[in-house]
Amino acid sequence: MTLRVRWLGRVGYHEALALQRALVASSSDHLLLLEHPPVYTLGVRADPADVLVPAASVGADVVRSDRGGEVTYHGPGQLVAYPVLSVPGRRGGGMADTVAYVRSLEQLIIDALADLGLAGAGRDPRHRGVWVAGAKVCAVGVRLARSRSMHGFALNVDPDLAMFDHIVACGIRDRGVTSLAALGVEVTMAQVVDAVVGRAVERWGGGGWERQDVAWPSGRSVDASAFSGGTASVDPGGHGTATPVRLAVRLAGAGVGPGLDRSARKPSWLRAGAHLGPEYRGLERTVRGLGLTTVCEEAGCPNIFECWAEGTATFMINGERCTRACGFCLVDTRHPEGPPDDDEPGRVAEAVERLGLDHAVVTAVARDDLADGGAGAFAATVAAVRRRVPGCAVEVLIPDCKGDADALDAVFAARPDVCNHNLETVARLQRAVRPSAGYARSLAVLARARAAGLVTKSGLIVGMGETDEEVVGALADLAGVGVDIVTVGQYLRPTARHLPVARWVEPATFERFRHVGLGLGIGHVEASPLTRSSHHARQSLAAVTARHAAATG
Repeated sequence: MTLRVRWLGRVGYHEALALQRALVASSSDHLLLLEHPPVYTLGVRADPADVLVPAASVGADVVRSDRGGEVTYHGPGQLVAYPVLSVPGRRGGGMADTVAYVRSLEQLIIDALADLGLAGAGRDPRHRGVWVAGAKVCAVGVRLARSRSMHGFALNVDPDLAMFDHIVACGIRDRGVTSLAALGVEVTMAQVVDAVVGRAVERWGGGGWERQDVAWPSGRSVDASAFSGGTASVDPGGHGTATPVRLAVRLAGAGVGPGLDRSARKPSWLRAGAHLGPEYRGLERTVRGLGLTTVCEEAGCPNIFECWAEGTATFMINGERCTRACGFCLVDTRHPEGPPDDDEPGRVAEAVERLGLDHAVVTAVARDDLADGGAGAFAATVAAVRRRVPGCAVEVLIPDCKGDADALDAVFAARPDVCNHNLETVARLQRAVRPSAGYARSLAVLARARAAGLVTKSGLIVGMGETDEEVVGALADLAGVGVDIVTVGQYLRPTARHLPVARWVEPATFERFRHVGLGLGIGHVEASPLTRSSHHARQSLAAVTARHAAATG
């Protein structure tokens, strides 16, 4: 079994928990490495009175967790590791040996600290964790179920140690807490991660391993001049004759070069034909007449002629302006004009009826200006279509709603036939390609949808600077959280102000991605140069449904 190591940056506690729970239900081995925003977590034996002050008064959350142990703190400057593994049972069989597993985690940390120059770390005979001179430097708390591990350890690199003064850390009143920085060990978080990964691979990587990192903040100036032949600039008229400065800096920080020249001709396999037949014209009239918007037009989809000729379209709700500025997307990013239109769900349902659709796809711009991120409009649209066209399958392509559980639950409660949320790209490129989103958050959204019992779907765009093996890793992560359908397509640069195309991915490579995804356990993979999120959506659902029916007999 390949060990898949992921440095995820800063991730909310609930998102990391949803991701762990999904991975535990799979057979994959993952090591998730991250930092949390400030949070006090209470294990199964924790006494709430051990949180000595209102957490909000010190800028932290409080979460009851299903791990072992008592109260601890997680926050910036602390490396949190969640190994999600199949743990061997006692003498190779039976229940996993929890004590032995905890001891192995402690030894891993002790060894990694020695690699970093701290030789005095060790165990305490009465307490879990790793200790130095009587103070705890690393807390350990795990949960094992059906021989699969969750939770892990939290190593204090350079957190705000004052946050531990507001709790009885791990229920221990007569011992202190320390950090590498307080002990005089001058190391960066990246160096600590490397040391931990090295020791983890020794223990768990015997079946092979691979690592992917969300790009580290550089902390230094980045030369982005190559993106525009000397300067990364925008013309005074705002139309842009070169890659904008911020985008160029993000790309350079992620190790992506200036890409292909915009004047280079597209390969033959990327030229979509125009089919302006009566079906296309009819759908266009319906959409215009009802005052609706389609992502087919707004995002410049190359499949618009094929899909509209077949009488299918992806409706875009919540307006035409997105509050985010993803580097690949053509949708308008000016400030949205007012709240969502309450009549829009009914108009979408009417269009679905007029067009005689049996599979409707509904997406939206990101609306971070709304309390629910636009989730309510998704739920209302699903309900409106179901009322008007009861036999129509409804697929939603949702934003992350900032990871808000209540907003996402509102969408899930509407029971769409397919819940799609796009991962878009590999871990390394997330901050460059879509700076307002997150790799772990997107996986957590999909994990929550899966846990709600929905058919889940996601998509990747390739040709933005990733490697083939990074794509395989992203497919493995999607398979790990139980995604049923994945789309993979070639990135096409909409304007000079967007991400450059790093490469043209050949059809044979897409076929490889398809086979790899299926081999990882994804139910259906739609992969080709012109594939987009909603391309062949009806056929993809039918394929997954048929496969599930065959598997269950």
